[in-house]
Amino acid sequence: MQPKYHHRLVGINSRLDSVQAAVLSVKLKYLDGWTEARQRNAARYDQLFREAGLQEVVTPVANSHSRHIYHQYTIRCARRDELMASLKEAGVATEVYYPVPLHLQECFMYLGHHAGDLPVSEEAARESLSLPVYPELTEEMQRYVVERITQFYRASAAIAAS
Repeated sequence: MQPKYHHRLVGINSRLDSVQAAVLSVKLKYLDGWTEARQRNAARYDQLFREAGLQEVVTPVANSHSRHIYHQYTIRCARRDELMASLKEAGVATEVYYPVPLHLQECFMYLGHHAGDLPVSEEAARESLSLPVYPELTEEMQRYVVERITQFYRASAAIAAS
């Protein structure tokens, strides 16, 4: 995929060779603990965003009938690219995993879809931003992330009001 997350061909993502399988067999005993830590971090983000009262940020919705592992903690946000640049400047790593919706990927052009055909998917692709959620993330680090996001939107609102 060149550039990153842009697919010319439909393929398979298969990275499990025998060495990776051996490493995974050792790591499996830690998986539940890592998942629990990610879930705690996601719950803390939820709380911090509620406390911040940001209307510009939509947090993930967890289904009470399933177990979310939070491989990513992906928010939907206004002015995503500007926010991402601001967070990068503040030392916060973020990622956009799906910048182009599937129906607009080159590998699916044969289906005949065009921009505007699936507006909700296109909006999600423009607004989605994944924040750090790894198991070792501390409460202090998460507070920093949410504070930087809050400052970004408050500063933007102040500029717009003046």
